Amino acid sequence: MLVDVFNMEGQKVKQVELPEAIFAAPINLDLMHQAYVRQMANARLGTHDTKTRNEVAGGGRKPWRQKGTGRARQGSIRAAQWKGGGRIHTPHPHAYTLSMPRKMRRAALRSALSVKASESSIVLVDELAVAEPKTRLMAKALNTLVGDASALVLIPQKDSYENVILSTANLPETKILLASYLNIRDLFKFDKVVMPLAALDVIKSYLG
Repeated sequence: MLVDVFNMEGQKVKQVELPEAIFAAPINLDLMHQAYVRQMANARLGTHDTKTRNEVAGGGRKPWRQKGTGRARQGSIRAAQWKGGGRIHTPHPHAYTLSMPRKMRRAALRSALSVKASESSIVLVDELAVAEPKTRLMAKALNTLVGDASALVLIPQKDSYENVILSTANLPETKILLASYLNIRDLFKFDKVVMPLAALDVIKSYLG
């Protein structure tokens, strides 16, 4: 699959071959959905908590005697039916973690990248760099490359890309991500995927 490579001014400089094993893989919707559900579930903290009747303060004394009052028997004013009492069948801290084999996770990424490639949503640049950390410089470059579309910008490493990271921080429809941290949620959250050739090499190294 031949795709064009642009410079930061939006000019075509050459073409490169995208590996079909990554960018023309079979599209498995069920696998992508499973990977997405796993990622969202693993992002949950699971720290929600409510108090049971054993944890609510007070209620140590029986509110009235068992028999002879004409009222229903009660053992504690902190039982669930009382105002201020404990709660039953309510959330307590637990993990939402889901597991998924690495082979399946990577196959889901290949499917997602293949979808992006089939939609011509992958934009390659020969070198991603700005002279100084200015938002307007990065905004101008991205507007040239992707127009009004939201963009996921992949970089191979943080070193030597500090200006790009700082210049992108205030762009609301853009996210900087290390190519080694590529994930299913971000791939489908943004319209376009912008990456320098060095980031493409990183993706090839673990998905190829």
